[in-house]
Amino acid sequence: MAARILVFAGSARAGSLNKKLALVAADAVAAAGAEATLVDLADCPMPLYDGDLEAREGLPANARKLKDLFIAHQGLLIVSPENNASVSALLKNTLDWISRQDGGESGLVPYRGKVAAIAGASPGALGGLRGLTHLRAILQTLNVLVLSEQFALARAHEAFDAAGALKDPQQRAAIAALAKRLVDVSAKLGA
Repeated sequence: MAARILVFAGSARAGSLNKKLALVAADAVAAAGAEATLVDLADCPMPLYDGDLEAREGLPANARKLKDLFIAHQGLLIVSPENNASVSALLKNTLDWISRQDGGESGLVPYRGKVAAIAGASPGALGGLRGLTHLRAILQTLNVLVLSEQFALARAHEAFDAAGALKDPQQRAAIAALAKRLVDVSAKLGA
């Protein structure tokens, strides 16, 4: 059975460069032989995490939906924007809500046994690299095995053609290699 990989960007903006890269990454995951599920966080709005809100109302329905998707997949490919040298508030909030206990289920269940690949896109010269360092630390705290390989797309506003593909063959090869590595490790650990 093929590995199942959940792919999403930590951005809700319609024209997001990270969403464009997530779409490219999902195609690369499928080309590597896995089942790719692409999720748009704009379709899963959640309030800012608030312990009092959680105590009153429990886990938001979209957090439960995302938890279930995390649980159903062996791997994660997360494409993170860089906001002020860290992850976006949307991505952090999403990971925080998913990590909350739900009834008798530990908040770590969605992350247990997961392998993640991380990538980022930015118009800047570093391609979101500083934010990826923080994302790696967050995921490792949640017991996710984060691949040492990562992909940072610099000058991302110039990187895509009109059809949404990466123009540069080396960049296409790099995202394909990252996807292949994620698929291989996820399949081996999930066996």
